[in-house]
Amino acid sequence: MNIVDLKSKIREIPDWPQKGINFKDITPLLEDAESFKFAIDKLAEFFSDKGVEKVVGIDARGFLLASAVAYKLGAGVAIVRKKGKLPHETIIREYELEYGKNAIEMHKDAVKPKEKVVIIDDVLATGGTAKAAADLVEMLGGNIIGLGFLIDLTFLKGKEKLAKYNAFSLICC
Repeated sequence: MNIVDLKSKIREIPDWPQKGINFKDITPLLEDAESFKFAIDKLAEFFSDKGVEKVVGIDARGFLLASAVAYKLGAGVAIVRKKGKLPHETIIREYELEYGKNAIEMHKDAVKPKEKVVIIDDVLATGGTAKAAADLVEMLGGNIIGLGFLIDLTFLKGKEKLAKYNAFSLICC
């Protein structure tokens, strides 16, 4: 298994969720045991010597990756969800994405001060969601060790918004 094999497991859906957007569907990768294991191993490997205490997954496909990475690293998991989806006290951050505006939130007690945190998501597009998630972690006093993505849509230059962080992606499109 290598990155080229992994990339072949990503299905592109044109004009979804709206015209002009080409959605990167990772479900074929998730459904293939070897590909899923390889992706998780590679994401976790990048952070394996950093003393990670918490892995934050971004709604919704990021949850799948973050949980497995956290297990591999022996860390806890916290989630960042779309506004209105969490039942306990939250902090909220608004952001812009490639086709509109949105807001995400996280429980106020999800990350402890000075806790070493990694943020994981499936796709890095404009960087708005990831930056908003990083802002939430920092608002809670977390120490962001880095951000990991399965896919980076490099033409949208999302990494520029994350320049102050150690961010990486397994696949660049």
